[in-house]
Amino acid sequence: MAYVKRFIHNAQSPSNKLSGALDVDELREAVNTLARLSQQESFPEYNTLRNNKPLAKRSQLMKLSVFIDENDLIRVGGRLYNASEFNYNKKHPILLSAKHPFTYLLFRYEHLRQLHAAPQLLLFTIRESWWPIGGRNLAKKVVHECIICTRLSGKTLTPIMGNLPTERLAPSFPFAVSGVDYFGPVFVLNRKGRGAKLIKAYVSLFVCFATRAIHLELVGDLSTDAYLLALKRFVSRRGKPAEIFSDNGRNFTGLMTEFSKFLANCADEIKEFAINNNIKFKFIPPYSPHFGGLWEAGVKSCKHHIRRVVGNANFTFEEFSTVLAQVEAVLNSRPLSPMSTDPNDFTPLTPAHFLVGRPLTSPACEDYEQVPAHRLTRYQRVEQARQHFWSRWSKEYVSELQVRTKWNKAGDSLKEDTLVLIKEDNNPPLKWSMGRIVAIFPGKDGVSRVASIRMANGNVVRRAFSKICPLPVTCDPHPTAPTTLTGSK
Repeated sequence: MAYVKRFIHNAQSPSNKLSGALDVDELREAVNTLARLSQQESFPEYNTLRNNKPLAKRSQLMKLSVFIDENDLIRVGGRLYNASEFNYNKKHPILLSAKHPFTYLLFRYEHLRQLHAAPQLLLFTIRESWWPIGGRNLAKKVVHECIICTRLSGKTLTPIMGNLPTERLAPSFPFAVSGVDYFGPVFVLNRKGRGAKLIKAYVSLFVCFATRAIHLELVGDLSTDAYLLALKRFVSRRGKPAEIFSDNGRNFTGLMTEFSKFLANCADEIKEFAINNNIKFKFIPPYSPHFGGLWEAGVKSCKHHIRRVVGNANFTFEEFSTVLAQVEAVLNSRPLSPMSTDPNDFTPLTPAHFLVGRPLTSPACEDYEQVPAHRLTRYQRVEQARQHFWSRWSKEYVSELQVRTKWNKAGDSLKEDTLVLIKEDNNPPLKWSMGRIVAIFPGKDGVSRVASIRMANGNVVRRAFSKICPLPVTCDPHPTAPTTLTGSK
């Protein structure tokens, strides 16, 4: 604007041309011209004030006691007229509208000049010479659209909590659909007596999707072979599951190729009553533990008891396995639904109700729930009690799963070709890898929670939204700061 005004001056006064660097007066006049144009476009009351007419009673400028100065700029009258320690611009700042592009550019300039100031500091700095109406929201917008500030804040997306999968709502035998996770390491003695050394061990946790029953196995290491042995013990005691969900650990992924060998070596008794098709392994997206919240909650509960029981004591492998069995019994006795204070109500429903009394060869039975007890044999009476547990499960426990405890609002979504950062827990935000969205995967409820990202090296990785930090694309990543606006001080 200063160069435009210089061109007009030189065209009108050829004998008194201006040249060289812009001086302070030219910059100040350019700022006043831009402010005047923004006021004329933003405030219909400009011409009313210019003609010395009173404002309408419903005008938004009535509370500011505005007036027109010698440069035809609307300034705020305010109540600081008698403050001698403040300059004229502080006492009577120039009025602006936050919706005008000039105000937006002014906020961006001050944000860079103040070394990427936060919204509060940015607004206070602007108000030294300007009075933007709606400036607080504009300050937040400018900071939010700054790529450098976005990278340093590293805020990821939080979509609305998803609906429960069908596997958690369908009545079935315990551990028919299971989740598995490891936690540790825990330290055990390699033998008893003097000279015993502490070695690392891990705990493998299996959790039932329907009943939340827990099965614990002590594992010597994190290899695939150790997991196969733990799975053999789990299947032998709990029955063959139809599906197993797990994290993306290498020991779990490697199991896909070796599980066929495991089935071939199973005992004939287990193979006879196993489901004809193989167990389906399903993996959650990488680095997304909240997708496996069911087994993560089980890990938390196990650690709670192990820390209090074991403490600093050192056990052998056999002794620690016994402790895990006792912790398993405690966790499987916890109530699934809130307990009632009425003494006439049933005892609280626990996972143990579904575990006790069912052999691995239990066949499908008729529905005895509505049949009078005196017409049933003892075996049918036991089966009626088991079906009664499932009836209570559907009435008491499933209804408690209806409420979303967190992530109850739909957040922002991502679009293809969006530039994003991939959150890495062990690195600061400035070292997070950058990539571009190539595909998103909506769920059954239409909400996307996982996306594929193409990295700088050409690889495509899949991450959950909780590990993705989108970068703003409306803001120039390398804005050029204009020369000093002397009219702003």
